Amino acid sequence: MESVPAYQPPPDPPHEPILTLPGALTAYVGLIALIHLRVLLPPEAENWTIDVFGFIPRRYDSNVLQVYFPGGAGAKVWTFVTYSLLHANLSHIFFNVLWLLPFGSALARRFGAVRFYVFMAVTAAAGALAHLVTHEHAIAPMIGASASVSGAMAAAIRFAFVRGSFLSFSRGDADAAARVPALSLLRALRNPRVLAFLAVWFGVNIIFGLGSISVGAEGASVAWQAHIGGFVAGLMLFSLFDPVPRTAAAASSRDI
Repeated sequence: MESVPAYQPPPDPPHEPILTLPGALTAYVGLIALIHLRVLLPPEAENWTIDVFGFIPRRYDSNVLQVYFPGGAGAKVWTFVTYSLLHANLSHIFFNVLWLLPFGSALARRFGAVRFYVFMAVTAAAGALAHLVTHEHAIAPMIGASASVSGAMAAAIRFAFVRGSFLSFSRGDADAAARVPALSLLRALRNPRVLAFLAVWFGVNIIFGLGSISVGAEGASVAWQAHIGGFVAGLMLFSLFDPVPRTAAAASSRDI
């Protein structure tokens, strides 16, 4: 009689670590780093790139003495997005990328590359619009991805605290954690953890605004209104981009 080997269950499929960067986010960060090589240009050329691609509210002001800005009429359109790809220095890039590691990674996995890039552009434009409304005659250029980063954070909290997601205490691999059913906006705004996150986030930005705290380039203040514009847009528009069905989310998802 032959002995029958004991049953061996198949090995679990490999799980991707939570903080492994998805390709879409890696390419986004790489583009920002590549564009930052502009600092190697002569000062006149570097200043020209800021004037052409940075967001300058005065560019849209027709009620005061006209000031010439490079880029012409086209710059009035593309700078709503291109400003977000420019940064003052390496520390400016570092802090934006630091926040993108958890929130941007989860969002890029959930949305896929195309949705992720469009989302980042839309939240950048929302941040620029908020800055324009609150700095109508400002001539100082605004640069940095902070509005888009804020939008990514706001979108991610719609699913970040659901059981099994990337900020929950019970989670699996990165792809699964990024694709849990999201909370509706109303349910998210009733979730204690989401409310706590909102309170801290808005509190920090208001402190930056009221204190006129400067970071990054010398004398450059935080464009906190743009942060709020991007954040509100990300929170409100998340459902328009989200490809994960939420049909059973209200019944089956358990908040933690």
